[in-house]
Amino acid sequence: MDTYYTIKETSQGLYKEKGSRFIAFAFPIESSDDAKDKIQALHKTYHDARHICYAYILAPEVHTYRINDDGEPSGTAGRPIYGVLCSNNLCLVLLAVIRYFGGIKLGTSGLIHAYREAAVNAIENAHIVEKTIVCQYQVQFDYSHTNELMRVLKEKQCIISKQWYNEGCYLEFTIRKSEAKAIENLVEQIATANLKIVEN
Repeated sequence: MDTYYTIKETSQGLYKEKGSRFIAFAFPIESSDDAKDKIQALHKTYHDARHICYAYILAPEVHTYRINDDGEPSGTAGRPIYGVLCSNNLCLVLLAVIRYFGGIKLGTSGLIHAYREAAVNAIENAHIVEKTIVCQYQVQFDYSHTNELMRVLKEKQCIISKQWYNEGCYLEFTIRKSEAKAIENLVEQIATANLKIVEN
């Protein structure tokens, strides 16, 4: 698999139960630092809220995630929020739920239900998009092999992002992950071509 699902832009959801308000936000993120910055911003904006609980999932290839109950009973907030992300096959998404306490305790099952419903509402209001995992390469080659290399890259639907000349010909291109090994083999068959992976 070289595709994954995420959200295009920030969305919001709401759930009310026995006077408590659960305001949910879903954010597209790029890294754990990005998630932390957004969580910190929520704490500043909603500084009077009782709890700000969240879950996020990072890279699609390595299932890296974090959950936080922010003082709610263990497993009643972050875990159900995380479950909403998983059930929608989402990654690179932060899902946070802000609770304003209404004076009546909801109990364990009530909290789980409330946090889940708020999170579900935010995802229902989100624009879910499918994205492709790509690999980026840099190749050095002799000018005499330009046409041969370009033909291979075109056949495999590679996207050339940069070309330059400096004591030789160079270009950078991306290709979807499922075709990465095939393009490596084809480029290696071209005389003088020197291929290397570009670290993102």
